[in-house]
Amino acid sequence: MNDMLDKQTEDRLEIAGHVKWFDPAKGFGFIVPDDGGSDILLHANVLRNYGQNSVADGARIRILAHRTERGIQAAAILSLEAPATAAAVPLADFQEFDPEYLASRPLEPARIKWFDKTKGFGFANIFGAGDDIFLHVEVLRASGLADLEPGEAVSLRVIQGKRGRMATEILTWDAALRQPGAAKPEDGNGDEA
Repeated sequence: MNDMLDKQTEDRLEIAGHVKWFDPAKGFGFIVPDDGGSDILLHANVLRNYGQNSVADGARIRILAHRTERGIQAAAILSLEAPATAAAVPLADFQEFDPEYLASRPLEPARIKWFDKTKGFGFANIFGAGDDIFLHVEVLRASGLADLEPGEAVSLRVIQGKRGRMATEILTWDAALRQPGAAKPEDGNGDEA
């Protein structure tokens, strides 16, 4: 059995690149490898195994890939980073805030109430609180995501803005657990075991 696992690992290629496009409705997209060559298929199941339902076009990605009869396909995601251009222009709502303050806001567990990509916004509810948190599509893109589904579990950094409470960062639940200082299942208190 271990020989089979070793063989599977040997056949996988570690590749870095960027997401060319990903369509959650179609369930797939493509990665452009940094080293050139053909585009690499990114299937929705590989993205879900990483803990995300969507990914923004242009996001930096590092994957393990394997060769198939149809070409190279992503087998596992090692890392994802939001596109550099997404963070270049902050929302006007955030201009009065110090970037360090925004980055230091605690992550709050939430569920997506609804999000309409065409309208460019949606709302979430923080667990245990009744008020809505405004989600802007530009914050979604800057967070490296392309879309959100109703009921999806996320973590948000939230501020009190001019128009009410709004998210400054949106992380998938799994991505939030990978953040430094996040509570880990093995200890439950945020300290590494």
